Amino acid sequence: MYPAIIRQNTVLLAPNEPNDSGSKPTGIDLYSRFALAGALGCAITHGGLTPVDVVKTRIQLEPEKYSRGMVSAFRTVVKEEGAAALLTGVGPTFTGYFIQGAFKFGGYEFWKKTMIDYFGAETAQQNRTAVYLASSATAEFFASVALCPLEATRIRLVSQAGYASGLVGGFTRILREEGVLRGFYSGFGPILFKQIPYTMTKFVVFEIAAENIYKSIGKSKDQLSPGANDAVNLTSGLISGAAAAIISQPADTLLSKVNKSKGLEGESISSRLVGLSKQLGVKGLFLGLGPRIVMVATLTAGQFFIYGRIKAALGATQGIDLAKPVSK
Repeated sequence: MYPAIIRQNTVLLAPNEPNDSGSKPTGIDLYSRFALAGALGCAITHGGLTPVDVVKTRIQLEPEKYSRGMVSAFRTVVKEEGAAALLTGVGPTFTGYFIQGAFKFGGYEFWKKTMIDYFGAETAQQNRTAVYLASSATAEFFASVALCPLEATRIRLVSQAGYASGLVGGFTRILREEGVLRGFYSGFGPILFKQIPYTMTKFVVFEIAAENIYKSIGKSKDQLSPGANDAVNLTSGLISGAAAAIISQPADTLLSKVNKSKGLEGESISSRLVGLSKQLGVKGLFLGLGPRIVMVATLTAGQFFIYGRIKAALGATQGIDLAKPVSK
């Protein structure tokens, strides 16, 4: 059954998209569908943008060599290593973000609903930005735990030519030579520092942008065609992706640096991060921002588009919308 539509003064909590056909998935069945939609959205977009991610990582790690912008960096990589080098790390990228997307999107829907149930419909609607922030941060923490080993493998493959032939080879080599904590989770601090603000910004800005777009149109989701709703998702995704890229850029640079090579014996993660931050300075921490804005804005728009479409295809249309109702 749908969550109830609750009207209290200006409060309206309703399914994201109405669906009147047959019985509806609930509980684990419902959230597994949210998770699958999020997993596919993240895996497809991140995997498809692997070439941009390769170039962005090279600019961060070797700024003296790749100093003339994104297009020049693309040409340099292709000229020196061949076009196939642009797909370096595609295996761990696709796999890592499939897992992360499941935790992120499925978790966001779960924690949002949990907080609405705990605080009550009216309080949640009146404090919806706080609900968005807390739900996305909690979901991303667990998503980052799952992503970190695969992100470490991806960066090692991209930054060290010939390190391994692919996902399995890189993953097993890191595990064998460095162990779980030093090898896979040396970048856990920066990945949290990067991903949690990134995800919080991504969902909050998306929700606010979409709410304002519907308000400016003067129509709610259920009054618009699927194509019009796709356009809202894409536009809101572009806006939220650009904002999230800027917020999380310093941590993304540190993550690339930390995972490029082994740390010194006995050196703590915090010491490495402080040292790298001092070494890079403000300008260095924002290396590769241009390509990253392009990449993140594009993939975020794609994620919300794919997520919405797959949810509809799976019949998972019972997510709760906290936005104020559009005046009709």
